[in-house]
Amino acid sequence: MATSPISSFKQSKIQTQVHLSRSLIWLFAIASGLSVANVYYAQPLLNALAQDFGIGQAAVGIVITATQIGCALALFLLVPLGDRVNRRYLMIIQLLLLVGALIAVAIAHTAFALLMSMLMVGLLGTAMTQGLIAYAASAAAPHEQGHVVGVAQSGVFIGLLLARVFSGGISDLAGWRSVYLCAAVLMLMIAIPLWRCLPHLTTTSNPLSYARLITSMLTLLREEKILQVRGILALLMFAAFNIFWSALVLPLSAPPYNFSHTIIGAFGLIGVIGALAATWAGKWADQGYAQYTSAAALVILLLAWWPISLMQWSLGILIIGILLLDLGGQALHVTNQSMIFRTRPEAHSRMVGLYMLFYAIGSGLGAISTTVIYASAGWQGVCLLGASVSLLALLFWWMTRRVC
Repeated sequence: MATSPISSFKQSKIQTQVHLSRSLIWLFAIASGLSVANVYYAQPLLNALAQDFGIGQAAVGIVITATQIGCALALFLLVPLGDRVNRRYLMIIQLLLLVGALIAVAIAHTAFALLMSMLMVGLLGTAMTQGLIAYAASAAAPHEQGHVVGVAQSGVFIGLLLARVFSGGISDLAGWRSVYLCAAVLMLMIAIPLWRCLPHLTTTSNPLSYARLITSMLTLLREEKILQVRGILALLMFAAFNIFWSALVLPLSAPPYNFSHTIIGAFGLIGVIGALAATWAGKWADQGYAQYTSAAALVILLLAWWPISLMQWSLGILIIGILLLDLGGQALHVTNQSMIFRTRPEAHSRMVGLYMLFYAIGSGLGAISTTVIYASAGWQGVCLLGASVSLLALLFWWMTRRVC
């Protein structure tokens, strides 16, 4: 009887799981946070980039677009490689290439060179981030897999939030090019402990060809119900998340607040508390309570929109809403990944790549829809949209809870 590429690959690959020390788990988190930060450094620098490269204010967003194209290509083309080659060598090679891409951004003197370098930063930064998450999940023993993923994912979220603050601060002190030179130094600094401490995992002696590895992702998506369900939950959750964060700048930069972009960006730091608190979700998933955690996270996500809708009365209430939104979203994200990583241990890299594609689609839909709604219905319209998407996610979970 014929076997699918995935099943034959599963029979030929055995990975060694080890007990991960606390310091190694946090090394995964720090490295993941530093990797993802590279993708977001450009956001506060768009004005400076527009001036230096003669790009119009209306067109400078193409810098972010180039980075996001790199992110999407990484999920399709690079992240799956972790299921085929030695992850330890792959991480170090990608890290060194990422350092080169960061230096290329710092020394770019034409708009074309800048865009190509940014594309490579998005490509390699995303490949490093998601590759490290899959690496940590594969190395962890089953009873601690959720906890390890939770801590590593918290590092990703904190790195994403702090990237904008770091970028703005360094740019104010020494110019935007210094941001990417500092980022290259940080990645080189983390390379040494990664090389010394990353665990060795047994790799297959008869891997799939690269072409079959990529095409097998479609088979995974078709066969794995848990990936389908958790991917749709991620799509809806990240849509709700970006409905808030993409619209927040609009009311806060207008009267009566008139906040600067630096102050508005500081609101994102509140999410660090939620990200750290969400690590409990992984521990609960390890103990068999993933569905309870999912329900709690989705209820918190829905309830967050009530204090968020009261922003015009109190910024303190808004902060409570931000805490709830980040806590619920991160808890669900960690739980989703914990459940996905419990299936197909031979395909962790492909599974996380597919899952993050749902995330990317949700983020894009949320960002696009919220500006349209704000223009026609204001902040209350944004809150109603976010609450509706959150409620839809909760209802979808309820209907599929017995499936996975």
